[in-house]
Amino acid sequence: MKNLIIALSILSVIPFGNLNAQEELSRLPKTLILDTIYANDTKNVALFFPDPIKQGITGSENFVFTYNREKEQYFGLLQAKPGEDSNLLIINTNGSVFSYIVRYKQQLNKLNYFISRTQSIGNEKPVLKESKPKDSFGNQTEKSDLYYNRFSEFLLDRNQKIGRIKKRANGIVLSIENIVFDRSALYFVIEIENTSSLDYDLNFLKFYIETKKQGKRKSIQKLVKQPVYTHQVPLKVLENETRRMVFVLPKFSLVNDKKMVVELNEQNGERSLKLNVKSKFINNPN
Repeated sequence: MKNLIIALSILSVIPFGNLNAQEELSRLPKTLILDTIYANDTKNVALFFPDPIKQGITGSENFVFTYNREKEQYFGLLQAKPGEDSNLLIINTNGSVFSYIVRYKQQLNKLNYFISRTQSIGNEKPVLKESKPKDSFGNQTEKSDLYYNRFSEFLLDRNQKIGRIKKRANGIVLSIENIVFDRSALYFVIEIENTSSLDYDLNFLKFYIETKKQGKRKSIQKLVKQPVYTHQVPLKVLENETRRMVFVLPKFSLVNDKKMVVELNEQNGERSLKLNVKSKFINNPN
């Protein structure tokens, strides 16, 4: 693959003054270098990605990138007609973004490209720096995403189950396999099973505490519990597929008049579930 440097619009950022152009250029951020992929109109050039393709866009009509829009697949096909260079933007289902310069070439030396995760230029969703959980004295603990990641992997590999905490509806099964306490945090091992014939697009999975208020006007108050870390949460659960994941929440306890609710919501669909978790599982985790 040849490299092509995307030119910056230098004239629009260099002000007039005593500083010369070289000094101004030294202040500019480094240019982004994109790889070039060659294609023509007689052969299919295949691009294999580390995660399924969610979206593929070309900047010019003389380039066509095709992929399976109905069922997730890891590869797409690129073809080109003679014309000016353009660009190709790919977004994987996990939000990873890939960008390439695409160019027509009559004779192709390469027909297959195997893309690694390290070639991603960023993520579709901005990664926000999450605040670390605090201990009972209000001091920040020494937890890091690396520790959350390793301990979550350990829990998934251990595959320990605490009992029957499960809700089933419309071919979707939501269950909590395990709740583990470690270093001022609760780890919820969640499983989503899709036994239906339709893929399940995950909109959100939320945790909140419900409190029932008694009196003439009965009401329910909800307090959302925000996770400090999530692990292997999918965007989609395919038909007849089971996905396991971990949510890490700051440690808390429940009194008898409160309960935890785990809500699974489908994007552009009505197959949503609410799973009630008794206080004994929260107050006495593994």
